[in-house]
Formats: sequence, C-alpha cells, structure tokens
Amino acid sequence: MTFIIHGISASRGVAIGRVHAVDRGAAEVTERRLDPSLVDAEVERFGQAVDAARLELRAVKARIPEGTPKEIAAFIDTHLLMLEDEAISIAPITYIRETRCNAEWALKLECDALVAVFDAMDDPYLRTRKDDVEHVVNRVQVHLQGERGTTPPSGEGAAGRIIYADDLTPADTVLMQHQGVAGFMTEFGGPNSHTAILARSLNIPAVVGLHRSAALLRDGDEVVLDGGQGVVIVSPTDLVKRFYTRRQREIARIRAARRKLRSTPTVTADGEPVVLQANVELPGESTGAVRDGAAGVGLYRTEFLFMNRRDPPDEQEQFEAYTELVAALKGAPVTIRTLDLGADKQVDGARPDAPATSNPALGLRAVRLCLKDQSLFRPQIRAILRASACGPVRMMIPMLANTTELDQVLRIVRESKRELDTRGEPYDASMPVGAMIEVPAAAICADIFARRLDFLSIGTNDLIQYTIAIDRVDDEVSYLYDPLHPAVLRLIATTIGAGRKEGVPVAMCGEMAGDSRYTKLLLGMGLREFSVHPNALLEVKQIIGETRIAAARKITRRILRSTRATTRHSLVEELNRTGS
Repeated sequence: MTFIIHGISASRGVAIGRVHAVDRGAAEVTERRLDPSLVDAEVERFGQAVDAARLELRAVKARIPEGTPKEIAAFIDTHLLMLEDEAISIAPITYIRETRCNAEWALKLECDALVAVFDAMDDPYLRTRKDDVEHVVNRVQVHLQGERGTTPPSGEGAAGRIIYADDLTPADTVLMQHQGVAGFMTEFGGPNSHTAILARSLNIPAVVGLHRSAALLRDGDEVVLDGGQGVVIVSPTDLVKRFYTRRQREIARIRAARRKLRSTPTVTADGEPVVLQANVELPGESTGAVRDGAAGVGLYRTEFLFMNRRDPPDEQEQFEAYTELVAALKGAPVTIRTLDLGADKQVDGARPDAPATSNPALGLRAVRLCLKDQSLFRPQIRAILRASACGPVRMMIPMLANTTELDQVLRIVRESKRELDTRGEPYDASMPVGAMIEVPAAAICADIFARRLDFLSIGTNDLIQYTIAIDRVDDEVSYLYDPLHPAVLRLIATTIGAGRKEGVPVAMCGEMAGDSRYTKLLLGMGLREFSVHPNALLEVKQIIGETRIAAARKITRRILRSTRATTRHSLVEELNRTGS
C-alpha cells in the first residue's frame, strides 16, 4: 500500500531507492558512583574515548577525495575543534574527579549544559548548532560504551540506497556522497543543521524531522524521497516512480544550466545590476561562494569563535580568523557582523540549573550584551578594524533598536581607532559601519539609521518573528510564520525606501533573501542587494536574470495593497509565472 510520510525539506532533489536503516545512537546513559581508587582509571578511559573519536574523524577527513571543495572538509574540522574544546575534553574530567561519577554521566551533564545554552538562543540558525554538540558527544559516548563507530556502511551496503536514521553527523554525510548514497531521511534534525547544509552542498536529497516514523519504515522498503517538498512516499506505484524519474532528469538539467551562470554578471532581464553575496560562518565556505559567482560576503557570522569554549577568543585570534576570510575573498568585500549571542550564553560555561532569562529573544542579547559587557565587544571591534587593513571590510551591528545604542557603538569605534593609532596598528579609517534591521522599531525608524550609517541590511528571520510575535521553530505556532504578512512587507518596503531616499545601500541577509519564491517580489520592492546561503546563489541568480523590473513592480504593488493572505500568496505565484 502506498502512503506518504511528511517531514521537513533539508536538501532539494529526488531520490528513488530502497531504505537502508542505520542504527546511530549510543545506549542510554545512567549514573554510577565510583570507588575513589577507580577515579584515575575512569579519567584515563574518558581520555581514550576522546582520542578514539578524534582519530575516527581524522580518518573520515583523510577519505575525502582530492578536489572536494574546502568548505566540505571544514565541517569535519569544526567537530575536531569541538573535541579539543575544554567544554568537552576537560570539563567532564573535572566533574568525574569532583563527584566520582562515571565518564558517560559526566559527559552527558556537560552536553546537557551546552545544549541548554543553544536551546535558549533566539536565532533559529544558531539554535540548531546544538546538533553539532550532540553529534560530537555521541561519538565519544559510543567509544565509552564500547559500541561500534558511527560511520555508515560503505560499498554495496550504501550505494543507491536511501539512508534512514535517527540522526546523522556531518562526517556521515560527507562519506555518503562518495559511497553513492541516493539520499537520506532522519527522525530528528532541522533545515539549518550542519548535516542539512552539507547535504545541500553535496546535492544529496534529504528530508529530516520524520518524527515517529520508525514504525512505518522497514529496511528494504522502496521509497521516493522528495527533498523539495519534504515528503517520503513509501511503496510508490509505477506511475509515481515514472513521474519522479522525469523530475530527476529535469532537476539535473536545471542544475547543469545554473552552473553555466557562475561567470556571468548578476543582472535582471532588462539590464539592471544586482549585488549578490553570500552568508558564511566558516572561512572555508567562501570558496564555494566565490566559485558560484558571489560578489562578496554579505554576512559573516562571528558567533562560532565564541561558542563551546570556556574563555572568549582574544583580539589576535579574532583578527587571524577575519583576515583568513578576507584573503580568501581576494578583494571582494566582507561584511563582518559583530557578536550576536544572548545573555543565556556565558563564555565561561554554565550548568543546566544555571539561572536563565525567561525570554531570551527579548532579553540581553546581540548589541545589548556587547554594550553591557564591553570586554567582549572592544577586542572584536579592534580585530575587525585591523582586518580592514587587509582588504575591503564592513562592520555590521545586529539588533540595533534606538539611537542611544548607535551613539554608544560609534563612540566605541572611535575610541578603538585611537587605541590602534597609539599602537601603530594599520586600519581603514573609512571602514563602513552598518546595521542589521531586524527589530520592527528599527525598520520604522530606518530613515534615522540611514542618515547616520553607511549601509543597512534587513535580517528577515528576527524581523518576521518579532513583528508577528511567533517563534517559527515552535511547532505549535510555526504555521503563523509568514514572510508575506502585510506588516512584514511594509517594514521591508519602509527600510528599502529609507535607504533609497538617503542614498544608503540596503541589502537583505535573512532567509527570505535566499528563498527563490520571493526573489521577484523583493526586486519589485526595490531591493538590489541580496546575501544568501552559498547553496542558493545560482538559483537566485537565475531568477534575477529572468526578471523584468517593470513587470515585477506592477504585480508587487498589487501584493502590497492586498489585505487577504490567500490573495497575496496567489499573486506571488502569478508573479513567479509571469513577472519576467
């Protein structure tokens, strides 16, 4: 009997094949108290498990073929770095010695503490970084418990199959492509996890979040996995298979055509130039972005320098990370966003029972935290300024809501320049400073910010959820998350209009910019700078090239006037069919 299981789209594409179920997890962890004479041996056992996990990841990295884009190996490097971090490699040892508990339990407690930090974060993208913590910890737990490693089966066991698991690590995903896996589906996970990002980079169709589907899927079942729609069709009919086989050929044709766009300019069908940049979090990701024709980096997230560690990175460490990215861009501009973390994230670590703000989305986060704790902010400002001497760098401040905050930021920038002058450190004295417009108050007052800043960039992820007062990753209310809500569209239009009036460039770096359904709408609203995930570059570029501004603007005006959600969505579909 044919039936459909619904999940979350993680990587577009279609896979047709048989299910290969993979057991991923370690056994349940329980607490044991140790005799004092056994503590040293337990610490040694923990160290051996960490070493084994490290060797396993290095072996995975060594198996990545030459010519694979650097950003693919960078995900493995991220997990290797996490194994070196004190929060995972040292903190459990301290807990073992203090409480005389078993290594598995100490590691579980540290993992719970780190996951709680990420769960409390407002940014959905940052929140999913807890997956990396859990993947690394699980890899160590598997060795502690004496179970097999976490690498998926290779060779004939995986080729042509659709992997089904509770979850998969980036290391698993990297190996899958080279083993000929057709696709994968998981019980858990989200579209912003590193595993999902890697799947998109490797063009592996994937569906995640298939909650409670274990009872419905058996090893060897024939399925069709539609990564674009986020569905799995179990026991498909011949008619369904023929349809999706044609769809596979069409997808391959479209991807081949898009690759030809890499070296072409980003212009609309009627010749209007558009700036198309990339969002990155690791310097290695810029390689693929440049290959696909990105005009620079419109959003470099710096939070990952601060995470999973006891102490914040110093000025020199940050400077070296920023200059690595600047060098990789070879003269293309880099927009570095200052730290966007909440008060829930304490760089000196925390336990699960540590007090936390009741609503971190509205609490001490981003620029608010940086202005309160300037020991975090000032070294970063100096590092960004120093990096500006090595190439075109812009600094972007997240979550500005009022001019008082802006006054404080600009004062710190001026003072930082004087410090560097005293030290004889070079920097670009005219380095542009801009703001993310992601708070409704900032969008309404965009004209005020535009008069005092060098550029604006719309962060739609927060702007939408603050405007509609919903958390889009909360299953109970996520259906309300609507980029086409008239209030959201009016705030975007207000910001674009303010920038145009003041002669200040306005970009968009939120997920809406990389969603091809809204490309023509945004062009019709006057947006001319997009910053998107590297995997969306060619698709957005293609749609920009198909768009005629006059036609898009005409339908866009109707969308902005509409008061009914169904009408707006229908008009967007019409725009995507005929607005070129």
